[in-house]
Amino acid sequence: MATILVVDDELGIRDLLSEILNDEGHTVELAENAAQARQVRSQLRPDLVLLDIWMPDTDGVSLLKEWASAGLLSMPVIMMSGHATIDTAVEATRIGATAFLEKPITLQKLLKAVDQGLNRSAPKAGAQPKAAPVVELTVEAAMTGGTLPEPVLDLGPLPLQSFNLEGPLREARDGFEKAYFEYHLAKESGSMTRVAEKTGLERTHLYRKLKQLGVDLARSKRSTA
Repeated sequence: MATILVVDDELGIRDLLSEILNDEGHTVELAENAAQARQVRSQLRPDLVLLDIWMPDTDGVSLLKEWASAGLLSMPVIMMSGHATIDTAVEATRIGATAFLEKPITLQKLLKAVDQGLNRSAPKAGAQPKAAPVVELTVEAAMTGGTLPEPVLDLGPLPLQSFNLEGPLREARDGFEKAYFEYHLAKESGSMTRVAEKTGLERTHLYRKLKQLGVDLARSKRSTA
């Protein structure tokens, strides 16, 4: 997977994007201003940068222009903003940005832009890209129980589950819940973001629930590797 630098002066946005991209298997570095972004860029050479436009010291467009003029724009840069105009987006694209995401960023558009940025290639002549369905699911909604289209997966025959119906109700319920979450972790390749979406639980509650039930998260991730 890739090393992605997220540059945004809002702590909540940095943390949110970091969690989602980490769940996708990427290594995420964070910067809250242009000075920190310059330092990370020079030390780690990230594979992709998510760059906010409005920042207190140097704005994102100026930093993008600085990198471009210094020959440092060797990685794809995706601009982000909740207040930018069309002219600003056009200018950023002209300088060298590969994409522009408007806040609040939808989950699908975020992952699609990152995937396209990391896999940039010239389209084949005459090729017509297939239109992907648009799901207006904000990143915030995804982290608090939003829903995505049901993936069509062939999981093969499901394992036979048995529960102790002679014991206390709590034990039988815990056994069912553990099997339920282990099933969804396997189905979603260990992605906590997608399991949270599927089960309708907020991520913090989900982590707490899995720990309470004794679900081995490390094992779930290893089994999908």
